[in-house]
Order: sequence, then C-alpha cells, then structure tokens
Amino acid sequence: MTNPPNAPQSGAPQPGVPQSGAPQSGVPQSGVPQYAYPQTGAGQFAGAPNTVPQYGFPPQGPGGQPVNQPPKKRRKWPWILGALVVLIVIIVAVSGGGSDSDSSSNSTSAGSSQQGAEQKNAGAEKDSGAAGLNTPVRDGKFEFVVTGVEKGLSSVGDNPYLTEQAQGQFVVVSMTVQNTSKEPQSFSPSDQKLVDDQGRSFEPSTSAQIALGGSDIPVWDNINPGNTVDAKVVFDMPKDATPATIELHDSMFSGGVKVRLN
Repeated sequence: MTNPPNAPQSGAPQPGVPQSGAPQSGVPQSGVPQYAYPQTGAGQFAGAPNTVPQYGFPPQGPGGQPVNQPPKKRRKWPWILGALVVLIVIIVAVSGGGSDSDSSSNSTSAGSSQQGAEQKNAGAEKDSGAAGLNTPVRDGKFEFVVTGVEKGLSSVGDNPYLTEQAQGQFVVVSMTVQNTSKEPQSFSPSDQKLVDDQGRSFEPSTSAQIALGGSDIPVWDNINPGNTVDAKVVFDMPKDATPATIELHDSMFSGGVKVRLN
C-alpha cells in the first residue's frame, strides 16, 4: 500500500502550524520586551530600533542602553527679583522707622510738657481759692490759723548742743491749733505737709522742731476740748524752693485743708 502523494512526512514542518521552539512573528515572547519597529514595504523591520518604549520601559537607544534626558535649566531671574524686593522693603523700613520714632518721641515730650503745664496751672487755680494767712480753717476736730512764715534759715536752735543745720534751707510755719470737739484730740506737727510752687511735697523735720523750741507741742500731744496751742512746724527745703501752700491735718488719715503762704 502506497502513501498518498500529498501527505506530509513525519517530522517535517507543516504549513500554517506553529512549530515548537521557533519564535513566531508578531507574537510577544515571555519576558522579552517588544518594540514597535518601523516596517519596510516588504514587511521587514528597519535596522534601527524605535526610541519610543513599550510597556512602560524608559527610552532606549541602540543596543538597549537607556537614553539620558538632558537636565532642565532653572530660571534664576525670579530669585534675583525676589532678593531686590526684600532689599527695598528693608531699606524703606529702616529709613521710615527712624523718622516715625523721632516724631513719636517729640510728640510724647511735647504732650508731657503740655500736660505738666496744665496740671501746674490747675493746681495754681485750685490753690488760689485756698485761705490765706491769719484766716481760720478747719479740718476734723481742729481749727487752724497760720500766723506767719519764716524762710531761708541755714540752722535753728539757740542751744549750741541742739543746733540743727539745714540740708538746704529751713522754713518755719507758725500757727495756732484749737480743739473744737468735746473730746481730747491728739495733735502732731508731723502730720502737716508743705508744698512748693513746683508742686513738690515736703514733710516736717522733727529734730529741727525740737532744736527750735518755742512750740507747745514739738512732737506729739493731746489737746483738750476748747483749748488752743501755739505750734511751729519746720521744713527742710532746697535753697531755691519757694513755699506755696501748707496742708493742715487733724490726723494722718484726714482729708486736710490748704492755706496759702504767699
């Protein structure tokens, strides 16, 4: 029995049937990246590979080597412009800040001087309504009458062992004090205050009062109801100070009453 003339031989490749182990055209092989190569008219691939990657691989040149991308150039002009703007702002702030500070300082000084003058004028107007010398005034349980003022004393005291030297000048204010209440009331020259024409307040000098003498109550004592005592209050003031008013108190916690000394 003879074989048919068109029967394929065993082991020979069959047309249209894929052969084992041979790569097939157009079929991607496992693990091998496939590239899109331009084809010629005859269906053959061009000799050079296309640089466009397939399946997300980076661009490659001939031989499968990665193609290095040229570095992007950074623009420097925005940084230069920003630095110039910052420099201009600093210069303006420094030059403008000094003038504002000077103006503020001058305004503050002028305001303080004006306020001080207004307060001094207000105090002078208030003191102008106060009683003068030899005029009875009352505070609490006492009635005061200022009888005289002696200024410019460098020392006080007739006894050489009790003489007191003034730091500036001694100012002696003489007065009478009467208890107008129905009970004994304590009196102390130290509760009285003297104010000069600059608005400064001064306290009495107890040691100078003791050395001076001539006072019924040099330091502290009670005054019985209806009684009147003579008192001298000594103040140590700067040589150029001018006494303006004295504040008289029946105690250190009383409101006080003012008497003009000029």
